[in-house]
Parts: sequence; structure tokens; C-alpha cells
Amino acid sequence: MLNLLREGQVYELLLVSKSNLTPVGVVRRGRRLHFRLFPGKSFRDLLESSYAAIQITNDPELLVRSALNLELNLKFESEGEYRWVSNMPGWLGEVQCSRKIWEDEIGTTEVLECEFVPKRELPGEIPLRPFSRADCIIIEMAVLFTRYLVKPGDKTRAKILELYKLYRHLGGTSETAEYILAHLTKGSQK
Repeated sequence: MLNLLREGQVYELLLVSKSNLTPVGVVRRGRRLHFRLFPGKSFRDLLESSYAAIQITNDPELLVRSALNLELNLKFESEGEYRWVSNMPGWLGEVQCSRKIWEDEIGTTEVLECEFVPKRELPGEIPLRPFSRADCIIIEMAVLFTRYLVKPGDKTRAKILELYKLYRHLGGTSETAEYILAHLTKGSQK
């Protein structure tokens, strides 16, 4: 199943740690998966325990809602130190992390550069769902919005609003997109 991921391409997958679920941009290199984690619950979890699951979804709402820590209706399973989403394909494995300093337009922070070593495949099913251009846009909106929450700025806000307009033009109707817009608007009224 690892061969489903083309080497060098970034895939938005779900990382399930001992107490959290978060999307991560994963790149396959050989038989290992690489990703970067910024400070937060999963960051702390991986410092305490190297056991995790990486799982595949084609549901943009799930990716966005988990990134924003919004309510999700998921069932989890566990075995020993592992925890994963039921009936969702992926892998159980161990994560090797090293701390690095990351610097970009938001500022400087510590990140974990992580390498996931798959130990066991998780069976599951992904619902049959056609690819939508609007789905790509809401993912980008969420990425920018999480950055906006860390460091609000007019440039980032304008980009999110531009993406929202395109999202609606492409037929997007997500409540989560409306949540982003509402919180973006609230932030500008302060």
C-alpha cells in the first residue's frame, strides 16, 4: 500500500498520536514517510511516545476540521501504545523525530522533523468520491487560516478571502469554509 504514494510528492494524511488527530504533509522516501510538525498537541505527544498511525482519507472536511480542532464523528481503536481511526487505511509505526528551528514570514519556532517507519498496514475503506477542485481550495484555506491564527496579517487574510471566493465559484458549500470566513471576519473587527 505504501507504493500508492509517489516518492517526493506531498500528501495530506492524518497523523494519529496518543491523544490527537491532525493532518500532516507527508512525503514518501523509500519505505519511510517524512513530515514536519509544528508545536501543538501532536508535537507534545510524539516527544512522549514514538508510536503513531498515519492514515489515508479523501475527505477534505475531515482534514480541515481536524486541522482546526473542530468536532469530528470518528471511532478510534487502540492496541498497546497504538491508536488509530477505525476502518481507515494506513499504517501503524514508530516516529523518529529531531528538533529543528524553523523560520518563515510568521517568525521563528521549533519544529519536529519526523520520519515514520511503517510496521503494519491498517485495513480500511475510503468512500468512492470524485476529485473536486473546490476540495483543493478548502485545504489551502485551512492551511492559511491556521497560519493566520498564529500571526494575523492583512496579506494572509486577503489571500484566504480570495480563496473563499474561488471556493464558492467552484461550487463549495462547506460549513467549515463558513466557519473560517466567520472567524476571519471576527478577527478583522477587533
